[in-house]
Parts: sequence; C-alpha cells; structure tokens
Amino acid sequence: MPAASLLPLFGSAAGPGTLGGPAGSGAGGGGRKAAGPGAFRLTEKFVLLLVFSAFITLCFGAIFFLPDSSKLLSGVFFHSAALQPPPPPPGGQPRAPPQPGDGAAAAAAAGGAGSLERIRADHERALREAKETLQKLPEEIRRDIRQDKEKLLQDARGRKEAGAPGLPQRLFRQPIGAVGQEPADPDVRQKREKIKEMMKHAWDNYKRYAWGLNELKPISKQGHSSNLFGNIQGATIVDALDTLYIMEMKEEFKEAKEWVEKNLDFNVNAEISVFEVNIRFVGGLLSAYYLSGEEVFRKKAVELGEKLLPAFNTPTGIPWALLNIKSGIGRNWPWASGGSSILAEFGTLHLEFVHLSHLSGNPVFAEKVMNIRKVLNRLDKPEGLYPNYLNPSSGQWGQHHVSIGGLGDSFYEYLLKAWLMSDKTDEDGKKMYYDAVQAIETHLIRKSSGGLMYIAEWKGGLLEHKMGHLTCFAGGMFALGADGAPSDKTGHHIELGAEIARTCHESYDRTRMKLGPEAFRFDGGVEAIATRQNEKYYILRPEVIETYMYMWRLTHDPKYRQWGWEAVEALEKHCRVDGGYSGIRDVYNNHESHDDVQQSFFLSETLKYLYLLFSEDDLLPFEHWVFNTEAHPLPVLRKDDGNKEENQK
Repeated sequence: MPAASLLPLFGSAAGPGTLGGPAGSGAGGGGRKAAGPGAFRLTEKFVLLLVFSAFITLCFGAIFFLPDSSKLLSGVFFHSAALQPPPPPPGGQPRAPPQPGDGAAAAAAAGGAGSLERIRADHERALREAKETLQKLPEEIRRDIRQDKEKLLQDARGRKEAGAPGLPQRLFRQPIGAVGQEPADPDVRQKREKIKEMMKHAWDNYKRYAWGLNELKPISKQGHSSNLFGNIQGATIVDALDTLYIMEMKEEFKEAKEWVEKNLDFNVNAEISVFEVNIRFVGGLLSAYYLSGEEVFRKKAVELGEKLLPAFNTPTGIPWALLNIKSGIGRNWPWASGGSSILAEFGTLHLEFVHLSHLSGNPVFAEKVMNIRKVLNRLDKPEGLYPNYLNPSSGQWGQHHVSIGGLGDSFYEYLLKAWLMSDKTDEDGKKMYYDAVQAIETHLIRKSSGGLMYIAEWKGGLLEHKMGHLTCFAGGMFALGADGAPSDKTGHHIELGAEIARTCHESYDRTRMKLGPEAFRFDGGVEAIATRQNEKYYILRPEVIETYMYMWRLTHDPKYRQWGWEAVEALEKHCRVDGGYSGIRDVYNNHESHDDVQQSFFLSETLKYLYLLFSEDDLLPFEHWVFNTEAHPLPVLRKDDGNKEENQK
C-alpha cells in the first residue's frame, strides 16, 4: 500500500479534513502546524523501514519454516517462468512487440499468487501428515521410519548399480566330467534308466500340480511351501537343475532355466533360513552355471549371495540363522541354546561363498566365511570337539552338546571339502578336519555288542547312544578323506567309512519297509532300531545312499550297488504314488501312512546319488568336483585357474 495511507497512525499530512480543519486552510485554532513536503521525510523513512523489515521476515520465514522452500525461492523471488522473456524466434527475426496489458508487474502478480497458493497447500499438507503421525502407535512409526530408510538404501543401491558395471566377464570352460559315458554293463545301464524314470515321474508331477511353488504334496496333488524359504518360490526347480542336466533331461532343464530367468525373484519381504537358502538356492544356481555355462544362473547366484550378506552383521561375524532379506534384520531360532547360532548352519556356507567370490570378483563372500574360521580357531574345544551352539554376540559356546548328525553334521563335511575344493591348498581346513576326526573317533565312535559301529552324541561329557539318519553321511565323508589322512591312517579311514555304511544299511534292513528311520538307538538290548514313535519316519532322505555312492566309487565293492538297488525297490514299493513320491510316517508298520510331501532334496540328492551309484566314474569325478551338502556339484578351484583366465582375456 502507499506509504501515505499509513501516516494517520503516526501523524497527519496536510490535506482536506486534517485534524478537522477546513479545506484549503493553512492552520486550525490551536492545531498542529501544517507540514510541507519535506516535513514527512523522516517519518516516511521509518515507516518504509518497518514495512521492508516485515516483508524480509515473512520471506525468510517462508524459506526456512514452510515446506518445499525450494519452490518458494524459484516461484516468489525469481518468477523464472513468468518473468523471463520468450526466446528469440528462429532465423534472427525481430521479436514481436508486446501487446497492450502485458508487463512484468502483471506476470509477477500472477506468479506470486500461484506461489502463495502452493505454500499454503504445502503447509496444510505438512500439518496433516504431522497430525496423522502423532495418531500412530510407536511400533507403526518405527516401521515407517525403517521402510523409509530401506527405500533410500534401495534407491541408492539402484543408482550405484545403474552406474556400475555388472559381473566381470568370464570365459566359460566346462569342467571335466560334466557329461559321462554310458555304463558298459547292460544291467547297470538298465537300472540307471529306471532311476532316470523315477526322476521324470517326480518332476512331471511337480510340474503338473505345483509348478513354480517350492515343493509338491503328491497325495493332495497341490503345492507345498515350507517357511524355511519365506516368500522365495521354486525350491524344487532350482534344487533339481543339476540333476536334470546330468541325466540329460534336456527339455526339462530348458523349461526350468526359463522359469528361473523369468520368475525367480529374491526381492521379497521374507524371513528365510540362511542355511537352507544357501545350500539349495545358491548351491543349485552355482552348480547349474558350472555345468551349463548359462549366465543367468551366475547372475542369480551372486544376487542372492549379496542378499544373504547382512546375516553376518553380528558382533563376531558369526551369521544369524534367520534373515529378512528385505530389511536385513537377522535373528536366531528361538529354541537354540541362549540365542546361539548353530554349528551345522554357519559352518555350511564355505563352499558356496568361496565360489561366489570366484565368480563375482568380490572377495567379501570368502572373507565372511574365513572370519568364521578365525572365530572358531580362537575358542577352546571341549575334548577337541565342536559344540553345536555358538553365541554370535559373545563368541562363546552355548550348551556343550556335540553331534555328527543334526545340528553339527555338515560343518565337518565342509572342512574336508573346503580343502579338496581348494586343490588341497587350504591347510587350515585340512588341519581342522583331521583334528576333529581324531576327537570324534576317541570320544563318540563306539561299537555295539553285536559288532555294529555307530557315532553317539555327546552331552556335557555323557554319551547318548543314538545315531540319526543324518549321521549316516559320515561313512562317505570318512572314506573321501582317507587319501589326505596320514599314510598310516588311510586304510583305517576307509574302514571307518565301510563300518558306518554297514550300520546304516542295517538300520534299513531291520524295518518292515526296508527304509531307514529318522534315528535309531543302541541301548537296552536294541541295536540300529528306532524305539520312539517320533523317530520312526522316513522323509526321502539321501544320507545312506550318499555313503553307498562314495563307498562304491572308492572301493568298487559290488555290495554298495546291491544295497542301493534295495533302496530303489523300497522307494518304488512304498513311497511312489500317482502324484509323485511321499515320505512315510512309520517304516516299521505293515501299511504305508504317507506324509504327503515330496521334498526338494529327493530330486536334488536321493535320485542324483542313486544315478551316480549306477554311472561310470567319469561322471562328476571326485578329483574335479566336490558336492555341497545338498549334492550340488562344484568344481575344484585349481591353483592356476586365475592365471589361465588372465592370459585368455
């Protein structure tokens, strides 16, 4: 407004009606002296200063305290769109003269009005959001903050990946033994074809009734999903990839690869078992890549490996058992001793993570698992044994419970196989393995009165004379490690493997269905028999057949193929149903009671080991391959592989 209109608040200017004086009079009786033009100069300055100060205060308040102040700067102060002159016409023609009514003032007024409307709307929105936030529960506020952080991290990761190169180029060279010869013996060839037909029956029914889901319910003829995988789907597909490949089921492998390419998605809000996802998904993808050279498998394996890395964010670097792969938040099984991580779980990452570093060029994967070794080597071992529980925060053992079966098994397997996979350069893994075997033989291995050797469980110094089906893998492990044992112990380790294989075969042979129970005992006059109802089930497990396969390869004793074929006949008689293969609730019963689950490891392990048992030794030979604990073959990393790749680039 004009400055003069404010003057009555402070003093009057000369003019009509001033102080009640008549128009045109120079003075009024007793009135204030009329002021000339120069008399108001000081007052005008003061008022203008006040107005200008108020304006500046309003502007700065809008800039710093109202939402979206960047828009205010461009809209109120600069009017960038409204005030800038139009660009000159092409060809250097003169700009058209302005039209009547145009002008900077009109444009500024319009721009200012629009900016104020935007400011008011932004201010109201901010107030509304604040009010909504105050009405939320604290848990909801924390969840929203966490989600906002995750979005920012994902956006930052996306920008980084968009500007960063992908995986390093790698010249694919198929390792020796990815494809083998037909068995020379027609009887062996016929049996191997039967095992391939079993695989086709299992696969076709999975495809028909549960395609894209994790597992199959063969009685109900529908999908089955375990909470071990969270929302990740396709466990059977990924687990079966390498079995399909080595059985030369080319069409099935092709459709499985296409599903992985189009549908395998790890961007899910899901809590998963780090151990299970690693051995089945990471292991399956790595193996499929090494056999086929298909780049999609390498990319997916590394992508999933990166999502598992937050599991290692603990004070010691010992990973959590469970991980939300979206938020990166981990925890341990609530039943585990004192919030501990489990030996067989954190100890069964080494093979896959070393290969992830090899294929990605990123050393972080190998560094994570090598740190686990460092933590274990700093700890005292009771009687040289490794307890099943380790606290990831304190770095101390939990309960002193030792098992070569569940909770402990594959830790020992991976010590040996890490040494073999390193082309026998991993001396630390070798020493840890053979020291552990010595302690196991001293404190856990016993012989029954009937002459059966078994591996008991150790609980705080007391033995429980029980052996699990899972423990039966150890026969193959002992035999596989015989070559690296001291020269005077080589034959002894083969003998250990043979004795464990015999005991596990007895656990099968002493049931009505000729399939082994989940656990069997050696006490109270009982030998290799399950005595508790919750130990009498068989869920298509592979460990006994795994040991048969290793023992056949290392000794060529025909009894191992004979025992393997007995298992095939029992599977066909009791586990095969119209919709696939099902586990059995009680192997001592006269009549089958099916559990209605076709486990993914039946296709990955049980059928693969049977197929290899009846194959020639040139298919996945041991000097070139090691098997992860889900039977996924991974190539030995030769000492000169890196140099060869460098020379070929």
